[in-house]
Amino acid sequence: MKREDEARERQPTEKEYVMGLEKGLAIIEAFGLRRASLTLTEAAEVTGHTKAAVRRSLLTLCRLGYATQEGRSFRLAPRTLRLGHAYVASDRLSKVAQPILEVTSERTRESCSLAVLDADHAVFVARSTHRRSLSSGLGVGARLPTYCSATGRVLLSEHARADLEFMFNRMARPAATPHTRTRLADILREIAFVKTHGYAVCDEELEIGLRSIAVPVRTGSGELIAAMSLSVATSRMSREEVVAKLLPELEMARRNLAAIL
Repeated sequence: MKREDEARERQPTEKEYVMGLEKGLAIIEAFGLRRASLTLTEAAEVTGHTKAAVRRSLLTLCRLGYATQEGRSFRLAPRTLRLGHAYVASDRLSKVAQPILEVTSERTRESCSLAVLDADHAVFVARSTHRRSLSSGLGVGARLPTYCSATGRVLLSEHARADLEFMFNRMARPAATPHTRTRLADILREIAFVKTHGYAVCDEELEIGLRSIAVPVRTGSGELIAAMSLSVATSRMSREEVVAKLLPELEMARRNLAAIL
């Protein structure tokens, strides 16, 4: 009887699942992975769907104004920005954090960001960039790998070690720079550091000439929901100076955010 009840509970979910929507969203994400236009063959390779299914999805996106076709290649259209804007406009965390990030960026004269966890990436949901900050092409919606970013390590700091090992052993961990930590033991050590010290530092692991420091953002009940970070050019601050000067600013900013949440 129990198995029959469980089957009945699952049945509506399976019937209501729209596979076509899944394929369409996967194709939209594929453009972000390749950062270029895509042919049918390339889109099929990235998404794992058949060329026929990819063709139907791309032509539908074109019909709706979310993509354009130039010969054999497809590109996303500006209308796609509505999807990202819809999240930012409707997400309370992003809205209340933005003024705090802007104040922190102005005080420190460095870029300040807020990121949340999405699978094995840290995704920026709010960001303020000071005009003198090192330009790294990052903005709202940018994704950073969790294994080598300060925000990612903070967001994973409460995960069980076994879960972390399972995830990292099943993902590619390429070195973005000669300083990127890719060995499992080193990554786990950096995440454990967050538990002990309450912050993470990324020292030229994502980009040569860039250091970042991040702290956890929690709700009033103590739930970890985001990571707040500051980034600085290595020419302006040593690792020790980053901790001494920027960590207090992040601590104050996250307390202000927590008070609102």
